[in-house]
Amino acid sequence: DDRTAGGVDEVHALVPFEELHARNGLQFLPFNTLYQLRADELRHDADTALLIPDLLAFLLTGARVAERTNASTTGLLDVESGTWDVALATRLGIDASLLPDLVDPGTVIGRLRPEVAERIGADLPVIAVGSHDTASAVAAVPMTSPRAAYISCGTWGLVGVEHAQPILTDAAREANFTNERGVDDRFRVLHNVTGLWLLSETVRAWESEDGKAIDLSGLLDQAAATAPPSAVFDANDPSLSAPGDMPTRIAGLLHAHGAVAPTDRPAFVRLVVESIAAAFADAVRTAGRLSGQSLDVVHLVGGGSLNRLLCQATADRTGLPVLAGPVEATALGNVLVQARALGAAPAELSELRALVAATHPPAAYRPRSS
Repeated sequence: DDRTAGGVDEVHALVPFEELHARNGLQFLPFNTLYQLRADELRHDADTALLIPDLLAFLLTGARVAERTNASTTGLLDVESGTWDVALATRLGIDASLLPDLVDPGTVIGRLRPEVAERIGADLPVIAVGSHDTASAVAAVPMTSPRAAYISCGTWGLVGVEHAQPILTDAAREANFTNERGVDDRFRVLHNVTGLWLLSETVRAWESEDGKAIDLSGLLDQAAATAPPSAVFDANDPSLSAPGDMPTRIAGLLHAHGAVAPTDRPAFVRLVVESIAAAFADAVRTAGRLSGQSLDVVHLVGGGSLNRLLCQATADRTGLPVLAGPVEATALGNVLVQARALGAAPAELSELRALVAATHPPAAYRPRSS
């Protein structure tokens, strides 16, 4: 927003993006924490900087810590060592004393404050999880193949692969892929793709026009019965990122490229879904190329796994089988890390994923020939 809009230019004037990527491994996103902290003068009045999950842990326990998977998205964590990059923070005018001690998922942060324990009638431990929601979601992806890709799909689609090491090549930087830490020191090598935001904003515009709710499930069924579009649009185009009249903006984007948007709503929905799937497929192919792997399956988790049309379109456009589900991957990953810390779940990440696969069997979508 306007409050922190100047942060990007200020940071890049001090540290070029090429150097930033080599140090923190992150793709460029203008809302990354280091840009916000650089632009926010309130940092000079603070004694600690806590991300939202860490703030919740502080309110529950009084402990000031930073959970590592979420800290890795700030831009201030050294991608190689997993520790705060104090030298980088200092160059950016961010006092390194703001950065609290780091903890890993599964760490017992502390016990409930006495007043909280009394209020709920229980004295409980508070356990760090993969507090970046994608870290918890990926922990619960029921992967069995070492050559699997994942898509955690909701408003955004987080598309990538899991790696033991970060990928810090020029090609990864140019493709705007990020290296975020996951549970058990894995790396989430991924790209942010615009997801179901495009569909939800389209439906919202129609509901405003009609003055009543739309049956999205029925509309998706109708869309599945229509022919695939002859052309798709770039789901990641910046003009589509803000709220408001999505159908008109999509039509304008198509028009600028010599194509015409369908006027029939089911056909328009098919266009939107196929465009999202095309962006997913492009990111899957790039993830495979950057990692040097021939990928053999795509796991699609989160709310998008309920969208059968999207799952099938993703299979068709990637040419790979798509295994859809679980829907609540983030919650499951959260709970499993807590359970493991208490000795109530298997120790190995592969075993946790096998447990998810056994209790939440995914739906399979096979690619259809074009």
